[in-house]
Amino acid sequence: MKKQELLIKEIYQSRRLIASLARNDFKKRYAGSYLGTIWAFIQPVVTVCVYWFVFGLALRDGAQRSVPFVLWLMAGLVPWFFFQEGLTGGTNALLEYNYLVKKVVFNIRILPLVKVLSAVFVHVFFVLVVILIYLLMGYPPTLYTLQLVYYSFSLFMLMLALSYFTSAVVVFFRDLGQIINIALQVGIWATPIMWAFEDLGLTGIIVKIFKLNPVFYIVQGFRDSLIDHVGFWQHPLLTVYFWLLTLTIFFFGLKLFRRLQVHFADVL
Repeated sequence: MKKQELLIKEIYQSRRLIASLARNDFKKRYAGSYLGTIWAFIQPVVTVCVYWFVFGLALRDGAQRSVPFVLWLMAGLVPWFFFQEGLTGGTNALLEYNYLVKKVVFNIRILPLVKVLSAVFVHVFFVLVVILIYLLMGYPPTLYTLQLVYYSFSLFMLMLALSYFTSAVVVFFRDLGQIINIALQVGIWATPIMWAFEDLGLTGIIVKIFKLNPVFYIVQGFRDSLIDHVGFWQHPLLTVYFWLLTLTIFFFGLKLFRRLQVHFADVL
């Protein structure tokens, strides 16, 4: 517990530096291109349109939903894009900022946080766009929409927890980056984002196994907030499971990071 309190204190003391690095990190990814940071928003929009065309129009998904398929799809894809961007960036934080890792006076524990925080900019934009699209299509915001803040924060904490673990390991085992990329490709299908359990007729133990995926809690939470109007407190077991798992990953990830950080500069 003391280590977590120390990290929170370090983050608070470095809050201006973290915010500055996160903004610069977001901007530099598209430096030199004519459209600049606009590319960060174009790619997810194109991806949503492709999936909508394939699954909502071309394949004529037959499941009956309470909202148009594109709205149901967007509610699942937006948190997934955030997770994908944050985890990938957080994993590669030490590799990308290796010149800072080698500086003795620099607090490298903030680097995974900087990368995950950098992904927040696009996520906030898309959440606002989704709310606007829902409004234009006749589904105005409700009090349940405020839960998107809670679920976004929950996903942020999950990504940060995973990033402390993966960013430390990838320094010594570079193949982890490729493994994560493959896992993300599989994960978008293993998480009910473009399909629902009732589409495939899944029930019982199989559904429970799928729900062990912590990202399912977030995706379902977005749909509960935007579509079904269900409070997170109405899923007490899933909520407790998610936070126990996230805090466990955070504890062991931070512990591993601290144990290995003395060797980072030598390897990098």
